[in-house]
Amino acid sequence: MPDRRHFLSSSLLAGIGLANLNFSFPDTQHKTLKPAALKPGDTIGLVCPAYSAFLKEEVQITIESLETLGFKVKKGDHMFDRYGYLAGTDADRAADINKMFADKSINGIMAMHGGWGCARILPLLDYKTIQQNPKVFIGYSDITALLLGIYSQTGLVTFHGPVGSSTWNSFSVENFKSLLLDANAVQLTNPVKKGDNLVQVDDRIYTINPGIATGRLTGGNLTVLSHILGSPYVPDFKGSILFLEDVGEDIYRIDRMITQLKLAGILNQLSGFVFGKCTDCPPSKGGYGSLTMEDIFEDHIKPLNIPAFSGAMIGHIKDKFTVPVGIKATIDATKGSITLNESAVNK
Repeated sequence: MPDRRHFLSSSLLAGIGLANLNFSFPDTQHKTLKPAALKPGDTIGLVCPAYSAFLKEEVQITIESLETLGFKVKKGDHMFDRYGYLAGTDADRAADINKMFADKSINGIMAMHGGWGCARILPLLDYKTIQQNPKVFIGYSDITALLLGIYSQTGLVTFHGPVGSSTWNSFSVENFKSLLLDANAVQLTNPVKKGDNLVQVDDRIYTINPGIATGRLTGGNLTVLSHILGSPYVPDFKGSILFLEDVGEDIYRIDRMITQLKLAGILNQLSGFVFGKCTDCPPSKGGYGSLTMEDIFEDHIKPLNIPAFSGAMIGHIKDKFTVPVGIKATIDATKGSITLNESAVNK
């Protein structure tokens, strides 16, 4: 049996080796699969894969909003189920999604809202059926687990965008329609609104590193992504443009999660980086002050020397981009733009 000194020496060497290892995540092994574009008259399946739909009026407002866009709506069988804070059991929530993909009358699937619970049902999804019946699947926040899981397991392009309970204002609707109905290779840029100010104050772009980069868009909610690392439901990040967003997190937690991405070998594989909005993420309270989001970017992202910016309209906000997961795009970190290299849906 090796003595303690030999063990410590071996452990140290192993640690040095790991520290210098460029982690490689297995590629999806699936050809990129685009869903058909949506059109007026199509049916949208509405599901609750995480938290329960507590308020029936909120669901009704969603249905009326989608109907105003020209869609029909079909609710999941377990839409109003309750299992603690979840919308029914894991099996039932997964069954709603599987049924929606298998149902030929359903053209697109939208989550009613996020919360927590999507990662619990990843092993229960019927990926073969999903791959054989490609459809628009859209949501954000906790839905990130499903967006990444479905894409990594099937190659199906998914969409980080509005959930049913989102604010369906003109900005969000126009972005949604341009990408998913008109099948445009859109350019996503922040609105320019000075209001009564001399310069723009809200929705500004912060350039971390200038430049232009091209890569496959991958990402979503930072917390959700960090919590499914190491699972088979995380796609390959090599050469990707990683986009992130979050809500209600102290800065030290954002620091911790981005550090986790770095230690997992993800950040050094990227071609570009975009952070959307971290809504309600004030500097952490404490007697010794706090880092800021800008400090976190300077510490972790700037040294990557890749084009990177923050402030994009991605996240827990009213004016929201619809961003495809799995489509190649080009970012301009100085202008703060994301331009798709191709349509994300088949017309």
